[in-house]
Amino acid sequence: MTDKKTTATPDAPTAAPETPVPETPTPAASAPHAEGAAAGPVGGEGPAAPPAVPRGRRVGFAVARWAAAVLVCGALGTGTAYGIASLDRTDVPGLATESDGRWDYPRLTLPALPEGRQRPYTDGNRHHIHHADLRDLLLPAPLGATADKELGGGWVTESRYLSEYAEEHRPGLEQALADHGVRHIAARGWTMPDGTATRIYLLRLTSSDMAEEFLQAGIGHGLSPDTALNSAPETRLDESWEWDELTGPVTLHVYDEVPPLGAEHTRQAYIVSGDTLGLVVQSRKGVAQAVPFRQTVLLQSQLLG
Repeated sequence: MTDKKTTATPDAPTAAPETPVPETPTPAASAPHAEGAAAGPVGGEGPAAPPAVPRGRRVGFAVARWAAAVLVCGALGTGTAYGIASLDRTDVPGLATESDGRWDYPRLTLPALPEGRQRPYTDGNRHHIHHADLRDLLLPAPLGATADKELGGGWVTESRYLSEYAEEHRPGLEQALADHGVRHIAARGWTMPDGTATRIYLLRLTSSDMAEEFLQAGIGHGLSPDTALNSAPETRLDESWEWDELTGPVTLHVYDEVPPLGAEHTRQAYIVSGDTLGLVVQSRKGVAQAVPFRQTVLLQSQLLG
Protein backbone atom coordinates (compact mmCIF):
# COMPACT_ATOMS: atom_id res chain seq x y z
CA MET A 1 0.00 0.00 0.00
CA THR A 2 1.32 3.48 -0.90
CA ASP A 3 1.21 6.01 1.92
CA LYS A 4 -0.61 9.19 1.07
CA LYS A 5 1.34 12.42 1.78
CA THR A 6 -0.41 15.67 2.59
CA THR A 7 1.31 18.88 1.35
CA ALA A 8 0.57 21.95 3.45
CA THR A 9 0.00 25.31 1.64
CA PRO A 10 1.96 28.23 3.12
CA ASP A 11 -0.06 30.99 4.81
CA ALA A 12 -3.24 28.98 4.46
CA PRO A 13 -6.25 30.66 6.12
CA THR A 14 -7.43 29.11 9.34
CA ALA A 15 -10.98 28.80 8.06
CA ALA A 16 -12.14 28.26 4.51
CA PRO A 17 -14.14 31.15 3.05
CA GLU A 18 -17.82 30.52 2.74
CA THR A 19 -18.81 29.50 -0.77
CA PRO A 20 -22.08 31.12 -1.78
CA VAL A 21 -24.82 28.84 -3.09
CA PRO A 22 -25.41 29.83 -6.72
CA GLU A 23 -28.89 30.85 -7.62
CA THR A 24 -30.51 30.31 -10.98
CA PRO A 25 -30.30 33.61 -12.87
CA THR A 26 -33.42 35.02 -14.44
CA PRO A 27 -33.81 37.83 -16.92
CA ALA A 28 -35.20 40.04 -14.19
CA ALA A 29 -32.30 39.34 -11.86
CA SER A 30 -29.71 40.09 -14.55
CA ALA A 31 -31.20 43.55 -15.37
CA PRO A 32 -30.10 46.54 -13.24
CA HIS A 33 -32.71 48.00 -10.89
CA ALA A 34 -33.15 51.59 -9.93
CA GLU A 35 -32.53 52.32 -6.31
CA GLY A 36 -35.70 51.87 -4.37
CA ALA A 37 -37.48 49.99 -7.16
CA ALA A 38 -39.81 47.22 -6.16
CA ALA A 39 -38.62 43.63 -6.65
CA GLY A 40 -40.65 42.01 -9.38
CA PRO A 41 -40.71 41.18 -13.06
CA VAL A 42 -39.54 43.78 -15.48
CA GLY A 43 -41.72 44.48 -18.41
CA GLY A 44 -43.81 41.37 -17.48
CA GLU A 45 -41.04 38.94 -18.63
CA GLY A 46 -40.30 35.77 -16.57
CA PRO A 47 -41.26 34.87 -13.04
CA ALA A 48 -39.95 36.61 -10.02
CA ALA A 49 -36.61 35.34 -8.57
CA PRO A 50 -37.09 33.08 -5.53
CA PRO A 51 -36.08 34.68 -2.27
CA ALA A 52 -32.63 33.69 -1.03
CA VAL A 53 -32.57 30.96 1.63
CA PRO A 54 -31.01 32.23 4.81
CA ARG A 55 -27.57 30.74 5.58
CA GLY A 56 -28.74 29.17 8.81
CA ARG A 57 -31.45 27.21 7.06
CA ARG A 58 -29.03 26.03 4.35
CA VAL A 59 -26.70 24.62 7.03
CA GLY A 60 -29.65 22.91 8.70
CA PHE A 61 -30.68 21.24 5.43
CA ALA A 62 -27.11 20.00 4.84
CA VAL A 63 -26.88 18.57 8.35
CA ALA A 64 -30.19 16.80 7.89
CA ARG A 65 -29.06 15.27 4.58
CA TRP A 66 -25.77 14.04 6.12
CA ALA A 67 -27.61 12.61 9.13
CA ALA A 68 -30.00 10.72 6.85
CA ALA A 69 -27.08 9.32 4.84
CA VAL A 70 -25.31 8.16 8.01
CA LEU A 71 -28.45 6.46 9.27
CA VAL A 72 -28.96 4.62 5.95
CA CYS A 73 -25.32 3.46 5.81
CA GLY A 74 -25.46 2.39 9.43
CA ALA A 75 -28.62 0.40 8.81
CA LEU A 76 -27.10 -1.29 5.78
CA GLY A 77 -23.91 -2.10 7.66
CA THR A 78 -25.81 -3.49 10.64
CA GLY A 79 -28.00 -5.62 8.37
CA THR A 80 -24.98 -7.03 6.54
CA ALA A 81 -23.16 -7.80 9.78
CA TYR A 82 -26.24 -9.52 11.19
CA GLY A 83 -26.69 -11.52 8.00
CA ILE A 84 -23.09 -12.82 8.08
CA ALA A 85 -23.21 -13.49 11.82
CA SER A 86 -26.37 -15.56 11.38
CA LEU A 87 -24.78 -17.79 8.69
CA ASP A 88 -22.62 -20.82 9.17
CA ARG A 89 -18.96 -20.40 8.30
CA THR A 90 -19.31 -22.62 5.25
CA ASP A 91 -22.17 -20.46 3.92
CA VAL A 92 -20.03 -17.34 3.63
CA PRO A 93 -17.97 -17.12 0.42
CA GLY A 94 -14.27 -17.07 1.19
CA LEU A 95 -14.75 -18.47 4.72
CA ALA A 96 -15.62 -22.07 3.88
CA THR A 97 -13.48 -24.67 5.67
CA GLU A 98 -11.92 -27.19 3.30
CA SER A 99 -12.45 -30.87 3.98
CA ASP A 100 -9.55 -32.68 5.64
CA GLY A 101 -10.48 -35.97 3.99
CA ARG A 102 -12.81 -37.38 6.62
CA TRP A 103 -15.91 -39.24 5.48
CA ASP A 104 -19.44 -38.39 6.51
CA TYR A 105 -20.54 -41.31 8.68
CA PRO A 106 -24.04 -41.52 10.12
CA ARG A 107 -24.55 -40.94 13.82
CA LEU A 108 -23.36 -44.01 15.71
CA THR A 109 -25.46 -45.70 18.39
CA LEU A 110 -24.77 -48.81 20.41
CA PRO A 111 -27.17 -51.69 19.75
CA ALA A 112 -29.66 -52.84 22.35
CA LEU A 113 -28.68 -55.70 24.63
CA PRO A 114 -30.72 -58.72 25.70
CA GLU A 115 -32.43 -58.24 29.03
CA GLY A 116 -30.07 -58.72 31.94
CA ARG A 117 -26.90 -58.48 29.83
CA GLN A 118 -24.23 -55.81 30.14
CA ARG A 119 -21.68 -54.11 27.93
CA PRO A 120 -18.33 -55.93 27.56
CA TYR A 121 -16.28 -53.56 29.73
CA THR A 122 -18.61 -52.96 32.65
CA ASP A 123 -18.06 -54.26 36.18
CA GLY A 124 -20.66 -56.99 35.79
CA ASN A 125 -19.07 -58.44 32.64
CA ARG A 126 -15.62 -59.51 33.77
CA HIS A 127 -15.02 -61.78 30.74
CA HIS A 128 -15.69 -58.89 28.31
CA ILE A 129 -18.31 -60.73 26.29
CA HIS A 130 -20.22 -58.89 23.54
CA HIS A 131 -23.87 -59.85 24.03
CA ALA A 132 -25.12 -57.61 21.22
CA ASP A 133 -25.74 -59.01 17.75
CA LEU A 134 -22.36 -58.99 16.01
CA ARG A 135 -23.92 -57.60 12.82
CA ASP A 136 -25.15 -54.56 14.74
CA LEU A 137 -21.60 -53.82 15.86
CA LEU A 138 -20.35 -53.35 12.29
CA LEU A 139 -19.56 -49.77 11.35
CA PRO A 140 -22.15 -48.44 8.86
CA ALA A 141 -21.02 -47.21 5.46
CA PRO A 142 -20.43 -43.45 5.07
CA LEU A 143 -22.48 -41.10 2.92
CA GLY A 144 -21.88 -41.55 -0.81
CA ALA A 145 -20.57 -45.12 -0.54
CA THR A 146 -21.52 -47.95 -2.87
CA ALA A 147 -22.25 -51.10 -0.86
CA ASP A 148 -20.35 -54.31 -1.51
CA LYS A 149 -22.94 -56.88 -2.59
CA GLU A 150 -21.00 -59.77 -1.01
CA LEU A 151 -20.35 -57.94 2.26
CA GLY A 152 -23.68 -56.36 3.04
CA GLY A 153 -23.49 -56.35 6.82
CA GLY A 154 -24.58 -59.92 7.46
CA TRP A 155 -22.95 -63.26 8.18
CA VAL A 156 -20.21 -64.51 5.89
CA THR A 157 -18.52 -67.87 5.55
CA GLU A 158 -15.03 -68.70 6.72
CA SER A 159 -13.95 -69.13 3.11
CA ARG A 160 -14.97 -65.53 2.35
CA TYR A 161 -12.88 -64.31 5.26
CA LEU A 162 -9.94 -66.52 4.24
CA SER A 163 -10.02 -65.07 0.71
CA GLU A 164 -8.54 -61.83 2.11
CA TYR A 165 -5.25 -63.63 2.81
CA ALA A 166 -2.49 -64.90 0.55
CA GLU A 167 -3.27 -68.38 -0.70
CA GLU A 168 -0.31 -70.05 0.99
CA HIS A 169 -1.55 -68.88 4.41
CA ARG A 170 -5.13 -70.05 4.09
CA PRO A 171 -4.76 -73.71 5.22
CA GLY A 172 -3.00 -72.75 8.46
CA LEU A 173 -5.44 -69.93 9.17
CA GLU A 174 -8.41 -72.22 8.53
CA GLN A 175 -7.06 -74.63 11.14
CA ALA A 176 -6.58 -71.75 13.59
CA LEU A 177 -10.23 -70.73 13.14
CA ALA A 178 -11.28 -74.22 14.17
CA ASP A 179 -8.79 -74.55 17.03
CA HIS A 180 -9.78 -71.26 18.68
CA GLY A 181 -13.53 -71.66 18.46
CA VAL A 182 -14.57 -68.92 16.03
CA ARG A 183 -18.36 -68.89 16.32
CA HIS A 184 -19.55 -66.25 13.84
CA ILE A 185 -18.11 -63.88 11.23
CA ALA A 186 -19.94 -60.74 10.15
CA ALA A 187 -18.70 -58.37 7.44
CA ARG A 188 -19.49 -55.14 5.65
CA GLY A 189 -17.79 -53.51 2.66
CA TRP A 190 -18.19 -50.44 0.46
CA THR A 191 -16.43 -48.34 -2.16
CA MET A 192 -16.21 -44.54 -2.12
CA PRO A 193 -16.43 -42.30 -5.23
CA ASP A 194 -12.64 -41.86 -5.24
CA GLY A 195 -12.18 -45.63 -5.56
CA THR A 196 -11.24 -46.37 -1.92
CA ALA A 197 -12.55 -49.82 -1.00
CA THR A 198 -13.18 -50.75 2.65
CA ARG A 199 -13.84 -54.19 4.11
CA ILE A 200 -14.53 -54.88 7.79
CA TYR A 201 -14.74 -58.34 9.36
CA LEU A 202 -15.78 -59.09 12.94
CA LEU A 203 -14.98 -62.54 14.34
CA ARG A 204 -16.61 -63.70 17.57
CA LEU A 205 -14.74 -66.32 19.57
CA THR A 206 -15.68 -68.22 22.71
CA SER A 207 -13.79 -65.94 25.11
CA SER A 208 -11.51 -62.92 25.30
CA ASP A 209 -8.53 -65.20 25.91
CA MET A 210 -9.29 -67.10 22.72
CA ALA A 211 -9.46 -63.89 20.74
CA GLU A 212 -5.99 -62.89 21.92
CA GLU A 213 -4.58 -66.36 21.25
CA PHE A 214 -6.09 -66.49 17.77
CA LEU A 215 -4.43 -63.19 16.89
CA GLN A 216 -1.06 -64.41 18.14
CA ALA A 217 -1.13 -67.95 16.77
CA GLY A 218 -3.31 -67.57 13.70
CA ILE A 219 -2.40 -64.08 12.45
CA GLY A 220 0.79 -63.14 14.26
CA HIS A 221 1.49 -59.56 15.29
CA GLY A 222 4.46 -57.38 15.99
CA LEU A 223 6.43 -55.33 13.52
CA SER A 224 4.67 -57.27 10.76
CA PRO A 225 1.88 -59.89 10.80
CA ASP A 226 2.95 -63.41 9.89
CA THR A 227 -0.19 -63.98 7.85
CA ALA A 228 -0.12 -61.55 4.92
CA LEU A 229 -3.15 -60.22 3.13
CA ASN A 230 -3.69 -61.09 -0.50
CA SER A 231 -3.50 -57.39 -1.42
CA ALA A 232 -0.47 -56.55 0.74
CA PRO A 233 2.32 -59.15 0.63
CA GLU A 234 4.65 -57.05 2.82
CA THR A 235 3.55 -54.72 5.59
CA ARG A 236 5.05 -52.94 8.56
CA LEU A 237 3.80 -51.45 11.78
CA ASP A 238 2.38 -47.99 11.17
CA GLU A 239 4.31 -45.86 13.67
CA SER A 240 2.51 -42.65 12.70
CA TRP A 241 -0.32 -43.51 15.08
CA GLU A 242 -0.31 -41.64 18.37
CA TRP A 243 -1.48 -44.35 20.72
CA ASP A 244 -1.96 -41.98 23.65
CA GLU A 245 -4.89 -40.42 21.80
CA LEU A 246 -6.81 -43.70 21.76
CA THR A 247 -9.50 -44.19 24.35
CA GLY A 248 -11.20 -47.31 25.58
CA PRO A 249 -9.98 -50.79 26.42
CA VAL A 250 -9.53 -52.11 22.86
CA THR A 251 -6.13 -53.12 21.48
CA LEU A 252 -5.07 -52.01 18.00
CA HIS A 253 -2.42 -53.38 15.65
CA VAL A 254 -2.14 -51.11 12.62
CA TYR A 255 -0.05 -51.87 9.52
CA ASP A 256 0.85 -50.14 6.27
CA GLU A 257 2.04 -51.71 3.04
CA VAL A 258 5.78 -51.60 2.37
CA PRO A 259 6.92 -49.85 -0.87
CA PRO A 260 7.28 -50.47 -3.71
CA LEU A 261 3.50 -50.61 -3.93
CA GLY A 262 1.59 -52.55 -6.52
CA ALA A 263 -1.43 -51.34 -8.44
CA GLU A 264 -3.16 -50.63 -5.12
CA HIS A 265 -2.05 -49.36 -1.74
CA THR A 266 -3.46 -51.30 1.22
CA ARG A 267 -3.76 -50.37 4.89
CA GLN A 268 -4.96 -52.81 7.55
CA ALA A 269 -5.74 -52.91 11.26
CA TYR A 270 -6.62 -55.61 13.76
CA ILE A 271 -8.91 -54.68 16.65
CA VAL A 272 -9.05 -56.89 19.75
CA SER A 273 -12.03 -56.22 22.02
CA GLY A 274 -13.05 -58.89 24.49
CA ASP A 275 -14.27 -61.98 22.68
CA THR A 276 -14.27 -60.22 19.30
CA LEU A 277 -11.51 -59.71 16.75
CA GLY A 278 -11.95 -57.11 14.01
CA LEU A 279 -10.10 -56.71 10.72
CA VAL A 280 -10.29 -53.41 8.79
CA VAL A 281 -8.83 -53.39 5.26
CA GLN A 282 -8.73 -50.26 3.12
CA SER A 283 -7.20 -50.11 -0.35
CA ARG A 284 -7.07 -47.70 -3.27
CA LYS A 285 -5.27 -47.35 -6.59
CA GLY A 286 -2.30 -45.08 -6.11
CA VAL A 287 -2.41 -44.10 -2.42
CA ALA A 288 -4.92 -45.05 0.26
CA GLN A 289 -5.32 -41.87 2.27
CA ALA A 290 -4.45 -42.03 5.96
CA VAL A 291 -7.25 -39.79 7.28
CA PRO A 292 -10.29 -41.86 6.27
CA PHE A 293 -8.50 -45.06 7.28
CA ARG A 294 -7.74 -43.69 10.74
CA GLN A 295 -11.30 -42.43 11.07
CA THR A 296 -12.75 -45.80 10.08
CA VAL A 297 -10.57 -47.78 12.49
CA LEU A 298 -11.28 -45.50 15.44
CA LEU A 299 -15.04 -45.47 14.88
CA GLN A 300 -15.15 -49.26 14.60
CA SER A 301 -13.10 -49.48 17.78
CA GLN A 302 -15.58 -47.26 19.61
CA LEU A 303 -18.47 -49.52 18.63
CA LEU A 304 -16.59 -52.53 20.00
CA GLY A 305 -15.35 -50.82 23.15
